[in-house]
Amino acid sequence: MTAAAPAYERATSLALALDRLGAGGVTVIAGGTDYYPSRVGRPTDAALLDIADLPELRGITSEIDHWRIGAAATWADLLEAPLPPAFDGLRQAAREVGGLQIQNAGTIGGNLCNASPAADGIPALLALDATVELRSSAATTTIPLSSFILGPRRTRRTPDQLVTAVLVPHPRHRVTSRFVKLGARRYLVISIVMASACLEVNDAGKITAARVAVGACSPVARRLPTLEERLVGTPFGTGLGGLVAHDHLAPLSPIDDVRASRAYRLDAARTVVARLLDDLPTPR
Repeated sequence: MTAAAPAYERATSLALALDRLGAGGVTVIAGGTDYYPSRVGRPTDAALLDIADLPELRGITSEIDHWRIGAAATWADLLEAPLPPAFDGLRQAAREVGGLQIQNAGTIGGNLCNASPAADGIPALLALDATVELRSSAATTTIPLSSFILGPRRTRRTPDQLVTAVLVPHPRHRVTSRFVKLGARRYLVISIVMASACLEVNDAGKITAARVAVGACSPVARRLPTLEERLVGTPFGTGLGGLVAHDHLAPLSPIDDVRASRAYRLDAARTVVARLLDDLPTPR
């Protein structure tokens, strides 16, 4: 006797999706660009809840003190949205997420929940000081992105919760932002090292806030707090890359794998971060 195929449901409302999650036994998908490729050659063995069409999870809007990026917003949505300069780094990262087909289907929330150490969007979102919004049938909570991802394929989301949005605070001063990715080739490649920075600069030309994050060099992407402290108070201009020291890379813990050795990744991370800071555009 042939076993019944796993159920597939397309959620028609956020409330019904949360109720279904609360009942347990389902795997959430949106674009499915990570889920399906990981199962090539073997049948899907989970009941799937597709949330891609929920209007409550789409859209990118500016609210009183933050920007709200719906969890089911795609990378293409992000590229098409009229976003301010703070998002330049995230938009550059969005262009590195696979090809156009993946950018049209893959979602920001899915990128976070997949929790790959080499996820292109995460360093840029860390540099934006992003917060993750989680909802269940019982409550809505927020958690800093820096605390949300626990390790490869592991997050703080519980089975009854859904990531509903990513929240990005409005900056207080002019901003400059950038993302850089190092891979074995220019396009369609998993990172060896990637980094993103977002600096706020006051009218006197001094850096008032600095956020620098590195991905693909640890189980989760990491910010570099001692480098950030070094940058704050420094006049914005050429030569910022010269401030980067090996000690600033202490939060990183790269491994040897088929793409690069640990030693190469550490050396490359310092070079990538220095070039990233040297090439930041004029704050706007």
